[in-house]
Amino acid sequence: MINVGILGFGTVGSGTAQILLRNRQLLNERSGVDINLKKIADLDITRDRGIKVPKGILTTRADELISDPDIHIVVELIGGTTVAKDFILRAIRNGKHVVTANKALLATHGIEIIRAAEKAGVEIGFEASVAGGIPIIKVLREGLVANRIKAVYGIINGTTNYILTKMTAEKAEYSDVLKEAQKLGYAEADPTYDVEGVDSAHKLAILASLAFGVQYSLKDVHREGISWISPMDIEFAHELGYTLKLLGITKETDGKVELRVHPTLLPADFLISKVDGVFNAVYVEGDAVGSTLYYGRGAGDLPTGSAVVSDIVDISRHIMSGSAGRFSAFFKTAKPLPLMKMEDVTSMYYFRFSAIDKPGVLSKISGILGKHNISIASVIQKDRHEGKAVPLVVLTHRAREKDVMRAVKEINRLQTVAGRAVYIRVENKERT
Repeated sequence: MINVGILGFGTVGSGTAQILLRNRQLLNERSGVDINLKKIADLDITRDRGIKVPKGILTTRADELISDPDIHIVVELIGGTTVAKDFILRAIRNGKHVVTANKALLATHGIEIIRAAEKAGVEIGFEASVAGGIPIIKVLREGLVANRIKAVYGIINGTTNYILTKMTAEKAEYSDVLKEAQKLGYAEADPTYDVEGVDSAHKLAILASLAFGVQYSLKDVHREGISWISPMDIEFAHELGYTLKLLGITKETDGKVELRVHPTLLPADFLISKVDGVFNAVYVEGDAVGSTLYYGRGAGDLPTGSAVVSDIVDISRHIMSGSAGRFSAFFKTAKPLPLMKMEDVTSMYYFRFSAIDKPGVLSKISGILGKHNISIASVIQKDRHEGKAVPLVVLTHRAREKDVMRAVKEINRLQTVAGRAVYIRVENKERT
């Protein structure tokens, strides 16, 4: 029998406990291991979580799990990067295997934790840290192990995808949709972590680390959020045949790794463009398999709990077979790939200028773009109000980020342009 202790009895903790208790027999039949939930530690053990746990399981003392010689696997579901880190490292020093859903901790201190686990001969499972119930970590570590990964694209935050989906369908303002998302529980009271791309950046750092064999962290990720997105840009994008999503993108280009989170226009007929609401989706491109797509719920008690339990089962099997701790091929590669500077990234671009409606304005803007090696693919200028500012939308061919930044700075100084230019990157090669 393998004994498990859970640190944290919140949303994911209660979902994990529910699965372990309800499906104990099923897990035994499928894995050949009897997995026993022995302890759950939380500061609050009186609040009703909607599940019934056997008497004696709940405790307010984390040390009852961490120091119990009979507990084989400690599951950290507290969150944060301070107390959780301390608990994990203490558990490792006590010879415990660890499962965590803590993306922020892994993206910040992952290498320290993994090295500690390797030294102690124990395992770290973190399937639940990215994309909830989608088994994307196992895909990268095991399913596509024969491949050199070329690219990973993902909708990896359900809150932002819900907001953009509603803005697109209802032509609604960001602030109005955010309030609705908060009422429904899809967004936190302080939504910054989600809407400014921090959550997606943590997850992308983990995916990139596994894909390219070098640990990346939050500071390595170029990050932009969605709080500035307007229904006008979504509408113009739709007219051009594109859908707006917040994407995490990492790919190998010219021997360097791109690592970026930002609003992205995708052709409306791409499969990932059709992923709406709180759902997540991740493309992975390998040199042997080509492109693959993984889709499902990216958060929630049971979907994320499902990912946690999958790690528990894997580690339990290794313990029973005597092979636990031998599977530690994390962040290792014969030739580490350097990080590409954001200024060197190339992409197509969508621009919206608020231009004074008078002869010669478009030619001035196109002249500046051309001077900076940016060629125009298409233009939209629907409204005519001579002498007044009107939207001028430009879609470009591929251009380099630093050239785009220089061009935008120069265009913003034109007296015939009111306000600052809006620009959104465009990915126009589907990886399916």
